[in-house]
Amino acid sequence: MNWDRVEGNWTQFKGKVQEQWGNLTSDDLDKIEGNRKQLSGRIQERYGIAKEQAEKDIDTWLNKVN
Repeated sequence: MNWDRVEGNWTQFKGKVQEQWGNLTSDDLDKIEGNRKQLSGRIQERYGIAKEQAEKDIDTWLNKVN
Protein backbone atom coordinates (compact mmCIF):
# COMPACT_ATOMS: atom_id res chain seq x y z
CA MET A 1 0.00 0.00 0.00
CA ASN A 2 1.25 3.48 -0.66
CA TRP A 3 1.15 6.32 1.81
CA ASP A 4 -1.27 8.38 -0.32
CA ARG A 5 -4.04 5.94 0.57
CA VAL A 6 -3.31 6.28 4.28
CA GLU A 7 -3.11 10.05 4.06
CA GLY A 8 -6.36 10.28 2.10
CA ASN A 9 -8.18 8.07 4.61
CA TRP A 10 -6.40 9.19 7.77
CA THR A 11 -9.51 9.08 9.94
CA GLN A 12 -9.96 5.40 9.10
CA PHE A 13 -6.30 4.56 9.70
CA LYS A 14 -5.79 6.43 12.99
CA GLY A 15 -7.00 3.47 15.04
CA LYS A 16 -4.63 1.10 13.28
CA VAL A 17 -1.76 3.52 13.79
CA GLN A 18 -2.56 3.77 17.48
CA GLU A 19 -2.72 -0.04 17.74
CA GLN A 20 0.79 -0.24 16.30
CA TRP A 21 2.22 2.72 18.22
CA GLY A 22 0.29 2.87 21.47
CA ASN A 23 2.51 5.62 22.88
CA LEU A 24 1.02 8.05 20.36
CA THR A 25 -1.84 10.04 21.82
CA SER A 26 -5.10 10.95 20.12
CA ASP A 27 -3.83 14.52 20.10
CA ASP A 28 -0.66 13.35 18.30
CA LEU A 29 -2.76 11.60 15.67
CA ASP A 30 -4.96 14.65 15.16
CA LYS A 31 -1.90 16.84 14.64
CA ILE A 32 -0.27 14.36 12.25
CA GLU A 33 -3.30 14.48 9.91
CA GLY A 34 -1.86 11.75 7.70
CA ASN A 35 1.50 13.44 7.18
CA ARG A 36 4.14 10.71 7.06
CA LYS A 37 7.00 13.00 8.12
CA GLN A 38 5.04 14.11 11.16
CA LEU A 39 4.18 10.50 12.03
CA SER A 40 7.83 9.55 11.76
CA GLY A 41 8.84 12.48 13.96
CA ARG A 42 6.29 11.60 16.65
CA ILE A 43 7.38 7.95 16.62
CA GLN A 44 10.98 9.10 17.05
CA GLU A 45 9.99 11.32 19.98
CA ARG A 46 7.72 8.86 21.77
CA TYR A 47 9.95 5.79 21.32
CA GLY A 48 13.41 7.38 21.34
CA ILE A 49 14.45 5.82 18.04
CA ALA A 50 16.38 7.13 15.04
CA LYS A 51 14.68 8.48 11.93
CA GLU A 52 15.82 5.51 9.86
CA GLN A 53 14.26 3.05 12.30
CA ALA A 54 11.01 5.00 12.44
CA GLU A 55 10.80 5.00 8.63
CA LYS A 56 11.53 1.27 8.53
CA ASP A 57 8.82 0.64 11.13
CA ILE A 58 6.31 2.67 9.10
CA ASP A 59 7.17 0.71 5.94
CA THR A 60 6.74 -2.58 7.82
CA TRP A 61 3.38 -1.41 9.15
CA LEU A 62 2.26 -0.32 5.67
CA ASN A 63 3.01 -3.79 4.30
CA LYS A 64 1.11 -5.37 7.18
CA VAL A 65 -2.07 -3.30 6.76
CA ASN A 66 -2.09 -3.83 2.99
